Amino acid sequence: MAKEPVRVLVTGAAGQIGYALVPMIARGIMLGADQPVILHMLDIPPAAEALNGVKMELVDAAFPLLKGCTGVNIAVMVGGFSRKEGMERKDVMSKNVSIYKSQAAAPNYKVLVVANPANTNALILKEFAPSIPEKNITCLTRLDHNRALGQISERLSVPVSDVKNVIIWGNHSSTQYPDVNHAKVQTSSKEKPVQFISTVQQRGAAIIKARKLSSALSAASSACDHIHDWVLGTPEGTFFSMGVYSDGSYNVPSGLIYSFPVTCRNGEWSIVQGLPIDEVSRKKMDLTAEELKEEKDLAYSCLS
Repeated sequence: MAKEPVRVLVTGAAGQIGYALVPMIARGIMLGADQPVILHMLDIPPAAEALNGVKMELVDAAFPLLKGCTGVNIAVMVGGFSRKEGMERKDVMSKNVSIYKSQAAAPNYKVLVVANPANTNALILKEFAPSIPEKNITCLTRLDHNRALGQISERLSVPVSDVKNVIIWGNHSSTQYPDVNHAKVQTSSKEKPVQFISTVQQRGAAIIKARKLSSALSAASSACDHIHDWVLGTPEGTFFSMGVYSDGSYNVPSGLIYSFPVTCRNGEWSIVQGLPIDEVSRKKMDLTAEELKEEKDLAYSCLS
């Protein structure tokens, strides 16, 4: 028997990431090759013509899984004020806080926030959408996770599929802590981890410098990976990184959207517990938590 369609909302669908993301959803990369989808695409009025062009291309591509546009089960929040070269994260905070506050009137569905500052945008959405369970609001750190996998794969000359269980702790920012201590393939040199951490932390900025545009392709692919594993589950013995509402695990303050290692089953995520944390890791995890607390305070000051 054919599956019932899943309804997926993409905000900012006419933008770079949205344009790369919607055909991946329609092709079945996000939810599986046998899962029909109903796309609901949203953008700001000035982008209406471009959004209609995206709709036309989806029709022209004749995706067999694509059924139409109506209500929503999954929301991928790509829409937001984008960071340009030379801009700091705080420069876009006030604009995005107002956007995510206005989008908060939403029903109970799974939400992935992509637009930066992703962790704090997700927190604002959580605060202003009490009807959505906190476990249903997440932010994208799978992009950083995938970047870490790619860096290790390149450095060790192994297939990326052979690298598992890296962790991105904390914020989707330059304070994030890419942790290889629990990975199944580890670097063998003392110098490489330091360079590795910096490379992953600064990868987004490096791509903006090279392209003069943000990393739309990899962000769209990572958003698909995030929703795919959340809905369909993680392979046995494998975890990935997801920005979720902290419950105090690993002594991370509650009240923050913080990236943890998670596993998923039956559409629910769980933080991986009991991983040993050394002193160096503890300091880096605390540093990124401090930045998230500062962002939270700044976001609330923008609302006043």
